[in-house]
Amino acid sequence: MNGSSLPRMPRINKILIGIISCAVIALIVAPDIYAEPPAKTEFKYQLGQHYPLVLSQTSVIATKPLTDSALVWKTHTIKNGESLAIAFNKVGLDSGLLHQIVTTSNKTQQLISLRPGDNLNFGFDDSGKLLELHQPLNNIETLVIKRTRPDQNFTATITKQKIETQTNYAQASIDSCFWSAADKAGLTANQIIEIAALFGWDIDFALDIRAGDKFEVLFEQHYIDGNPIDHGYILAATFTNMGQTFTAVRHNDGKYYDKDGQAMRKAFLRSPINFRYVSSNFNPRRLHPVTKQVKAHRGTDYVAPVGTPIWAAGDGVVMESSYNQFNGNYVFIRHNGNYVTKYLHMTKRMVKNGQRIKQGQTIGTLGGTGRVTGPHLHYEFLVNGNHQNPRTVDLPQAHSLSGSAQTVFKQQANKQLDQVKSYSHLLAKNDILLPQH
Repeated sequence: MNGSSLPRMPRINKILIGIISCAVIALIVAPDIYAEPPAKTEFKYQLGQHYPLVLSQTSVIATKPLTDSALVWKTHTIKNGESLAIAFNKVGLDSGLLHQIVTTSNKTQQLISLRPGDNLNFGFDDSGKLLELHQPLNNIETLVIKRTRPDQNFTATITKQKIETQTNYAQASIDSCFWSAADKAGLTANQIIEIAALFGWDIDFALDIRAGDKFEVLFEQHYIDGNPIDHGYILAATFTNMGQTFTAVRHNDGKYYDKDGQAMRKAFLRSPINFRYVSSNFNPRRLHPVTKQVKAHRGTDYVAPVGTPIWAAGDGVVMESSYNQFNGNYVFIRHNGNYVTKYLHMTKRMVKNGQRIKQGQTIGTLGGTGRVTGPHLHYEFLVNGNHQNPRTVDLPQAHSLSGSAQTVFKQQANKQLDQVKSYSHLLAKNDILLPQH
């Protein structure tokens, strides 16, 4: 990039810029951007201002017949309590034809399992004979049953519409919570959860998120006929937390690594629970809430609704799954000999002594059993028998790339992260143009 000239960007069909005040800046790029901006523009968009946009539909359902406009088409939408036989009767077709179609092939068997809201498109010739039947299965696929002449038997195929994949970008700064900022940036719930999962081995999203933290994400967007239908993979993301920036880039093996090829996945999760809020952090000299005495609090308390699932922080074997008057229902897990994690005050335990468990497996549900003032999970992390702060302890990594695989990945990662920087630069310079309608 030379001087102030803009990087060349892929052609995109539509673009949406959401600029939100109070330290939350969000951008959703949905195709279309000029490969090179004009030297002179008649209109300039200003930060902090809102501009009307005419947006297209966010999804397309293939309810129209796919072929042969010369046919006479009737569309029937399945209602509650309707069967395929009722639908055929309502469009004037008999049970014999119904049986012939349903038994055409294995593909036509799914017609028996119609649900309310499903559409059936019937195509008739001039004499009123059924030649085609189309059933949209989802945004992409349609079951097509047809015969080319009235005297032929039916054939069944599943057609797929062509999907175009573009690269989109979003970013935001956090002023209150990560979820709110990501939602305002236009990310879906699944994307928000995926980002938290990507960085969940390095950041405890219950304790470590601060105002001023920020993130950027490069992701796939799928289109049919220029209309967005769903999101694909996250290609690259950065998350800056308390001044430290973490990066995650998707490799062609489907796994995510940092820019140097080190695995994002660690042996342990930073947080063993999908939290609501945290009542107390790690503190070796803390006043016990029941006895009011100074007592070491060698762990973290996560307060959430009773019944919230509790996850195993890492792979391991259950040392103890039991109950006592102090811990209530509790589970202790040993990991690779040197590590032990403890989970106290559960309402329900879902594992047994000696059982092998996987990272992220639900081992119980949050409760208020034992000596507690209210429902919460007390979580401890021990290394070689010594209590460590689970928020800051160095965690062992999973398998990372090496050799030629690492070299190739680092080249790919640099390209992806350069693309993230390019989008960020365009936003900062306020040089993105909206398409003229």
